[in-house]
Amino acid sequence: MSDARAMLDTYPQDRHGFDSDLLAACIEACFDCAQTCTACADACLAEDMVAELRTCIRTDLDCADICATTGKVLSRHTGYDADLTRSVLEACRTACRICGDECSQHAGMHEHCRVCAEACRRCEQACDALLASMG
Repeated sequence: MSDARAMLDTYPQDRHGFDSDLLAACIEACFDCAQTCTACADACLAEDMVAELRTCIRTDLDCADICATTGKVLSRHTGYDADLTRSVLEACRTACRICGDECSQHAGMHEHCRVCAEACRRCEQACDALLASMG
């Protein structure tokens, strides 16, 4: 059992009807993607062709920030606001799609971009699944 799931299971009140498995998977995907995007941006900075990777670096960092924020928002349940949660999930899904597309363009030349694109796709799918469960 993941720490995210363990914490969800200890929450003393209702979690507003979220499927615990989907919620835990999304929280984990968000934090994993944030770390991966941060590391990819750093790896891009270490490349000799850093000037050609500026957009990738910026996209990585934007995605990392949005994913980290989404993971934090999803981890809080007291005073839940469905509209805010939906908006944050939609922003995260969009950031992951954009970052995944950008990193995919460099994946053939830079392994870190391939790994990052995959993490972005997993997070995008996790956000989409949780959004779909919200109705």
